[in-house]
Amino acid sequence: MKINNVEELKQHPEYKEALVELLYQLADDDFLISFRGSEWLGLCPHIEEDVAYSSINQNTMGHATLYYELLEELGEGKADVLAHDRPIEQRRNAILLEEPNGPGTYLVEPRYDWAFTVVRNYFYDVAKQIRLESLKNSSYEPLAQGARSILGEQYYHVMHWDVWFRQLLSSTPEARERLEGQIDRVWNNFGNVLSLGRQGERMAEFGIIEDEGALKKLWLGKIEAVFKDLDLSLPSAEPQAESGDGRAGEHTENLETAIETLSEVYRLDRVAAW
Repeated sequence: MKINNVEELKQHPEYKEALVELLYQLADDDFLISFRGSEWLGLCPHIEEDVAYSSINQNTMGHATLYYELLEELGEGKADVLAHDRPIEQRRNAILLEEPNGPGTYLVEPRYDWAFTVVRNYFYDVAKQIRLESLKNSSYEPLAQGARSILGEQYYHVMHWDVWFRQLLSSTPEARERLEGQIDRVWNNFGNVLSLGRQGERMAEFGIIEDEGALKKLWLGKIEAVFKDLDLSLPSAEPQAESGDGRAGEHTENLETAIETLSEVYRLDRVAAW
């Protein structure tokens, strides 16, 4: 099956349902992790990293916009509304991505944890790259085209976090200890990032994206190879999802405060063109 445009999609309601579910996951994941990244502006370990990380976050927010605009084309509503004005229970991001960077806020005593940020972003961007490689061959051509355009940037995002991950684990004993602690923490909830939710089997059946198990196997293979290079052991056979299932609309109060902050300007005038 190959769906080339919205008109053709109208003939396949079950396909559309699975596609919409996946687009919400992709959009909400990128929306949240780029927001958490933006909170580091002016607080990164050094000024060069401030510039580089800001660029990554800007790219990632652009990827979220692409997915929200695809949803808008499918009749789900305006992209701005989907990003800023949807109820929390309708959000499909993985719970790990809504977690704050650390104690405090951007304006009040931010005591953010760089080790947590490095591990979360590295694991996430490797998983995202694997999904994009699958999506570039998606049976929904507009999504395949979007994936091909994103992949060029994603290569450098993975490279960026790979350097941080390897350098910190190979530097001082304190740096290695801090990173190892955050690996365990991220691992305990990364299973939700790797999930495609209740529509996962239908997504694979329709050729929108590969099977969840196959994608997870690829991610584990890449991460295990890096761990072996760095003399690390995987915390367990595969990542867990201890805090719940964001794909099913389960979230923490961290998401509510994040959306409230993200949407502050939008809510000043919902019909303004930015």
